[in-house]
Amino acid sequence: MSTAKPRAWPPRTTRARATRPRPPAKQTAQIPDAIVDHYARLLDGSGIMPLIDAELGPRPGPAGVPIRAVLVCLMVSIHHSGKATLAEAWRLAAFCLSPTARERLGLDADRPPADDPHACLADNRRFYRAFDRLTSLLDPARHDRRTRLPQHEAYLLATAWDDDDPDHTRKRDLLQDIVTALVLTPARWGKGRGYMAGFGGDVGIDTTAVPVFARPPRARRSTGELIASTEITAGWHHSAGNELPEYGYSATLAVAARTRSILGSFPQLALGLVLDTPHKRIGANAITTLKPLAALGLPAAFAVVDRAYTDQQPSHFAQPARDLGYRLALDYKVDQRGVQGSAHGALLIDGSLACPLIPSSLAQATTGLDDAAIRAPSEELTALIAAREPYLLRLKQSANADGAIRFQCPAAGTSPSLTCPRFDRLHQRGPSRPTAVDLTDARQRAAHPAAKPRVLPPAPDTKSSELPKICHQHTITLHPGDLGHLDKFRQYLPYLSPSWRGTYSTVRAMTEGLNGRLKGHDLDLGDPKNRLAHGRVAQTILVALLVTVANDHFLDQWRHTRQPPDKPYTSADIFEIPAERLDRSPLTGRSRPPPVP
Repeated sequence: MSTAKPRAWPPRTTRARATRPRPPAKQTAQIPDAIVDHYARLLDGSGIMPLIDAELGPRPGPAGVPIRAVLVCLMVSIHHSGKATLAEAWRLAAFCLSPTARERLGLDADRPPADDPHACLADNRRFYRAFDRLTSLLDPARHDRRTRLPQHEAYLLATAWDDDDPDHTRKRDLLQDIVTALVLTPARWGKGRGYMAGFGGDVGIDTTAVPVFARPPRARRSTGELIASTEITAGWHHSAGNELPEYGYSATLAVAARTRSILGSFPQLALGLVLDTPHKRIGANAITTLKPLAALGLPAAFAVVDRAYTDQQPSHFAQPARDLGYRLALDYKVDQRGVQGSAHGALLIDGSLACPLIPSSLAQATTGLDDAAIRAPSEELTALIAAREPYLLRLKQSANADGAIRFQCPAAGTSPSLTCPRFDRLHQRGPSRPTAVDLTDARQRAAHPAAKPRVLPPAPDTKSSELPKICHQHTITLHPGDLGHLDKFRQYLPYLSPSWRGTYSTVRAMTEGLNGRLKGHDLDLGDPKNRLAHGRVAQTILVALLVTVANDHFLDQWRHTRQPPDKPYTSADIFEIPAERLDRSPLTGRSRPPPVP
């Protein structure tokens, strides 16, 4: 047996050096002028610069770097690197733009000399001061955003974002108008080109966490005094399914979605954005995202939301959403399922009005069920949900100008869905004459009274004077205040029915999908290192720019995927718009070639 040791592998230093990661080259990439011009047109098309200039007004002293140039460079930085940081935006503006692009943005055609640190620092400070002018202009609570204030001082400043002061309200509204105009500009461009022709009006609304780089409030070790965060209006965002909350803001997003019944294709875009303190004004922020869609000319269909919106007061979300023409698709918590209330004798069961004599096994089919049983319903539960349908009141007339809706008793009308001895007795309707039925015809078999469920009133039945209104009348009128606070549970589709699942599950999946795309690899809304500027105004503007650039990318990707240049448009793809309203500015996105070094 040989005792020789195995020969060691010979070192191959040459190959090892060749495979080591290398630092990036010091040569700076050149940003094409087409990209800069595209985002300059996008910013100008949003119409926010006249709003900013009007609020800024004439000021003494040198003009400084134009705010428009800073915002365009921020969008170019988001497109190029995914970062909405002033440092990256200035670097691209100083060293990556051509003299022509710099001149068009109102910057000096000559770049600052890279070997002169004082000139670079001065140019950098002018760039930063331009963004500070914008944030200070729109901030209702101006303060030093680089200092951690005592908690009681920060609380007084934070009230400027919630109070009724006219000047504070005007600045908050102006900031939201700027955000809405930015986010909706790509959607308006896509609609002008006919890309939104397949959009049926279904919208998914959800809130997502926007963490910040600032630290949360804490107590000083020396004195024990509580000092606030540099983000005085930030808070802890608790997401369903996440054990640990995130410190920052909550972004309410309205997403263009579709149900299973809609076959048209359109780009999935964010149609609204509101940045706010977590768990504040949840319903009001959702309505803020929906209001501008009517002015854009988009239809209104289903508004699909999660259980956080079901808990809102009717006047905060449900009623304003219905007034805007949206039909709600809701989900419920464990203690909200089953019989929720009544109006005019009709029972409110999982958001739908039903006959008061519905069997208890059907009315209580979802009572006490946990979320797992709802997400994956058993065959027994599916059968009970299907058996509820004949007992549900039918819509007789949609809401009028006052919001009143008429519902019909399921035993009334020319084609009732069930038979009711009480209804026959009160309305003196005798038994129908026997008719011949073709047993081979499914429609005739289903229309026969013997094939319909039969209501079993108590024996002896309740006195006629004590019966509810739904039993005395063929129809009832439901006014907005008849259900009180329970009106927040009412929805258009029967809960857990196939139509409800086809609407709710599909739209919710598309909503979460867009949230995932906004927090993906190229653009990460959830990474606070991509938004280092302090203050709620700065964070709101940077998040709006991120979502705007993301919408621009989504629009461009959809165009290249669904409508290649060599494929002619069909009549179904073209949305007729007057020629004077067409926007023919070019589209650009991630499909463009990388910057030329």
